[in-house]
Amino acid sequence: MIRTATPDDIPVLHALVRELADYEKALDEVVASEGQLREALFGERPAAYAHVATADDGGDGGDRGDGEVVGFALWFLNFSTWRGVHGIYLEDLYVRPERRGGGHGRALLAELARICVERGYERLEWSVLDWNAPSIAFYESLGARPQDEWTTYRLTDGALAGLGAAEDTPRS
Repeated sequence: MIRTATPDDIPVLHALVRELADYEKALDEVVASEGQLREALFGERPAAYAHVATADDGGDGGDRGDGEVVGFALWFLNFSTWRGVHGIYLEDLYVRPERRGGGHGRALLAELARICVERGYERLEWSVLDWNAPSIAFYESLGARPQDEWTTYRLTDGALAGLGAAEDTPRS
C-alpha cells in the first residue's frame, strides 16, 4: 500500500534515510535532523514531498495498508526548459532489505509516474550509484534508461560557500 507521508511519519522517514545512507556506504554524511525533514516536507513552504510504502497486513492480518512503513520515496519538482513543463526528481527511493521483492519499490515508482501523468509532467528522473547493480536492473526492468551522456556535478561545503561569497558576482 502506498500513501502520502504525514508528519507522524517523520521519525521513520529519518530512520529510513539513515538506513539508505548506510546501504550506500555514506552514513557519516547524513547530517539532516528530523526537524529539517519536517520543515522541508510540512513547513510553511514545503519544497519536497514523500510517499511511504506500508506492510499490507496492517499488523493484524488485514489489508488496510496502515501497517509498518517499509519504504519511502522522497521527491521534488524540477523543470525542463526544453519541454516547458515540470517533472519529478526522485531524491531517494528505499525499501528495507527484508521487504524487497514484494512490489513496494515498483508501487512507489508507479505512484510517482501516476502523479506525472495526472499533472502533465513529462519526466520522472533520478540517479543511481553505478555500483548498485540490483537497483539498476530493477529500474531497467521498468523501462527506465540511463542518461549516460550527462555527468552530475555538485557544489557543497567550502566550495559552495566560497562561490556564494564571491565578491565579483555582478548583482542588480
